[in-house]
Amino acid sequence: MSSTLTDQDRPEMQKAIEEMVESGFTGVTMRVHDERGEWVGSAGVRERGESAKPPANGHVRIGSNTKTFTATVVLQLVAEGTVGLDAPVADSLPGLGLDPKITVRMLLQHTSGVFNFTGEYYDDGTFTPGIPATTAGQEWVDNRFKTYRPEELVRLALSKPARFEPGTDWSYSNTNYVLARLLIEKVTGRSLAEEMQRLILGPLGLSDTVLPDTSPEIPEPHTHAYYRYEDAGRQKTVDVTRQNPSWISTGGDMISTTQDLHTFISGLMGGKLLPAPLLAEMCKPHPKVGYGLGVFVQDAGENGGTVITHNGGAAGHGALMYSTPDGSKTLTAALNYVDDAALSLAEAFQKATQRLVKEVFGGDQAESADAAKPAR
Repeated sequence: MSSTLTDQDRPEMQKAIEEMVESGFTGVTMRVHDERGEWVGSAGVRERGESAKPPANGHVRIGSNTKTFTATVVLQLVAEGTVGLDAPVADSLPGLGLDPKITVRMLLQHTSGVFNFTGEYYDDGTFTPGIPATTAGQEWVDNRFKTYRPEELVRLALSKPARFEPGTDWSYSNTNYVLARLLIEKVTGRSLAEEMQRLILGPLGLSDTVLPDTSPEIPEPHTHAYYRYEDAGRQKTVDVTRQNPSWISTGGDMISTTQDLHTFISGLMGGKLLPAPLLAEMCKPHPKVGYGLGVFVQDAGENGGTVITHNGGAAGHGALMYSTPDGSKTLTAALNYVDDAALSLAEAFQKATQRLVKEVFGGDQAESADAAKPAR
């Protein structure tokens, strides 16, 4: 059984997360499992204006780490023969008017070309908004308890021009994963939450992982999340810990803990959830950005080897999840911060994750910007 180490045993780890707090994060909790055992540390505060530290295994909205869970369910259904990885999605979801060339694999790998319903950034620097997401300032704050249905988000996305012909390029789109949710529910006749429980949460004993759907609640204990916006020329900061996560849906709505994220990614990479051929498909990177099927596949630099990862951010909450390809070494973290429309913490987020990966996995981390920034 692994022993839990204290910050005195890993002063370099504790220093790294304390520097994250100095760079602007309100609270950070990190968990590392490696050949030295388990290390857990926290820095910052649980709530602004208070002195209590973030709970060691607090709940956090994990943002785009939701995509790794969802992709795993899809691949498990592939293993069961319920759906084909290269089958046209339109065959299972005929009512949406999807391009018949879009396959299940393209959803999971972000190669479908479908518009991102939270807004689309183009190479020339322009931005086309979708729903009022966290890039929308006060409009997002005012709408943060609104319920969006998955079909509504998909239909909005499909009303916009596609970015490219299916399968010809790569572009990160939350819409792909809402389509994956609809696909799972259509082919199984059950909710995503039921299938997630049957295939992942139950078998791995992930009792602290939640699919909230439209509920604004987050289980105790947890660190608070914040959002800053401009109102009549003045800066306002509000507590957005409670929010209806249906605005991001399966693009990033799940809640978990650093312990459950460790159990999940180490179990997934260790072969507990997928047959070896499908796990290999999952970890086969797209040449443009190193994205597999619901995971980024990254080179951790000299002596660092490969890391399998997904990070996520959702309105003042964030989570990191890294593993070696065999699941033997992991880094998971819960982050809380003051979010804003300008993504002010994106650079600090990227630098911090690079530093943590270097500390844990060794080598120089050559990370893609898409993996490092909080995904919307």
